[in-house]
Amino acid sequence: LISSATKSLRMETEILEKKLQDAQMKLAEKDGDKEKEIQGLKRLISELEFQLTMEKNNNESFLGKLRKEIQHKSDELEKLTQERTQLIHSLSRIQEENSLLQDTVRRECEERQGLTAALSRAREQVLELRRLSGTFP
Repeated sequence: LISSATKSLRMETEILEKKLQDAQMKLAEKDGDKEKEIQGLKRLISELEFQLTMEKNNNESFLGKLRKEIQHKSDELEKLTQERTQLIHSLSRIQEENSLLQDTVRRECEERQGLTAALSRAREQVLELRRLSGTFP
C-alpha cells in the first residue's frame, strides 16, 4: 500500500513537474514576446520623439522666418506711412500755393479788366476830343 501510494505520488509529482516545466517554458516565451514588444515600443517612442524634435525645430525655424517677415513688413509699413505723411504735407503745401496763385490770377484779371475799362474810356475820351477838336480848330 505504501509502495503503491509512493508510486502514485511519484507519478503525480512527475506530472506536476512536467506541467511546471511547460508553464515555465510558456512563461519564458511570453516574457520573450513581451520583451520584444517592449523593445519595439521603445524604438517607436524614440522615433516619435525624434520626429517631434524635428517638427519643433521646423516650427521654430518657420516662426523665426515669419517673425523676420513680419518685422520687414512692419518696417515697410512704417516707411510707407512716413512717405504718405510727407505726400500729404506736400499736397497741402501745393494746394495752398495753388490757392494763392488762383487768387493772384483772379486779382490780376480784375486789375486787367479795370485797366481795359480805363483804356476804353480813355480811347473814347480821345476820340471825343478829336471829334470835338475837328469841329473847333
